[in-house]
Amino acid sequence: MISKFNGIIQFRFLFSVSRSFNSSSFHSSTPNTSFLNYRLFCTREAASATKTLDAKAEIGGGPPCCDLPKDTTYILRRWGCSDNDICRIFLRRPSIRNMDLANLQSKLNLLTEMGITSSDLVKIINCRPRFLNCRINQDLDERLQYLQSLFGSREMLLMAINRNPSLLTYDLHNKIKPVIAMYDSIGVRRTDLVPMLLSRPTLIPRSKLNAEKMDYICRTSVPPNSKMYKYVVTLIAISRLETIREKMANLEKFGFSDDEVLQLFGRSPLVLTLSVDKVQRNMTFVLSMMKLPARVVLDNPFLLFCNLEAVLKPRVLLAEKLQVMDLVPQIKGPLMMRALRMTDKRFVGAFVGCHQKDVANELMEYYTNAKGIRRLAESSKKHLHKGFPF
Repeated sequence: MISKFNGIIQFRFLFSVSRSFNSSSFHSSTPNTSFLNYRLFCTREAASATKTLDAKAEIGGGPPCCDLPKDTTYILRRWGCSDNDICRIFLRRPSIRNMDLANLQSKLNLLTEMGITSSDLVKIINCRPRFLNCRINQDLDERLQYLQSLFGSREMLLMAINRNPSLLTYDLHNKIKPVIAMYDSIGVRRTDLVPMLLSRPTLIPRSKLNAEKMDYICRTSVPPNSKMYKYVVTLIAISRLETIREKMANLEKFGFSDDEVLQLFGRSPLVLTLSVDKVQRNMTFVLSMMKLPARVVLDNPFLLFCNLEAVLKPRVLLAEKLQVMDLVPQIKGPLMMRALRMTDKRFVGAFVGCHQKDVANELMEYYTNAKGIRRLAESSKKHLHKGFPF
């Protein structure tokens, strides 16, 4: 009894320590000592429990211990999880340790029949810690039948579940079907909607359309048969109205009208995913340093996506250096846009490596130093997370 009591105290202490672990530590190359100690403790406890129950089964003449579920650790190990996987699951969702064994076994059997492996389960628990505590076995057959018909195959369905395990927990009749019907009603075909569901896992719970959003979609001038239509509709549907208005107002400050901004969204919908700060900084650089009119962004939206410190600024500074040194080829005019779209390797080969060795070394040193210039006061910047979306 004393040894058992000491074991309980030790477990409670290690459990309280494990609550402070961050799940991101699982991805680090060097695991910390506390995690290794906790993993060793789990392994020893499981082995001790197995030996005790085996001994009781032999004395009492009962069935073999391997046929009886002993605890959640034993069930997970029999399902294919390694000791490391089990420790990660317990650290991410400690309540699984005390789950009802029959309930856990039935849910794991359902996941096995679907084709979900132990490695997938670890990823799912890390993504959705409450997954095994949800009623995934409620109306499961009807849900799987509908989702499989939606995604077209069991393989695509498994891919979608791994991306968003909550597909097995959403209300089928009040959540999933109404959202799919909403996209059908505005012209997004099922074949176009499936890639969007895979690329944006939270599309179903966050899709909302009203009169104002539908007006924005119409004013983008993107026809329903266009390949860009599904991107425009889904991005506007999952975005908050306040977010859309804020990003439109940010671009309007540079002289664009409402229709021009919405048509820009139609040509390049991913502009909606950029932060206000990034768009403002890139636009300021285009106007002040590159001396280009703001309207050039309408024809070249990639200028808003480029990394300012790693791409735009170093290449523009190198273009000025080439002009000062009177070297050929010069980076100006239409060639500037081509140069900004190049990969780094191709850019260096086209404008640096083409010169003599001593000149090329000087240019390369200048270009490297320009890329090393950090943003002013970057370390003291306050990163405010406003939540989804974007």
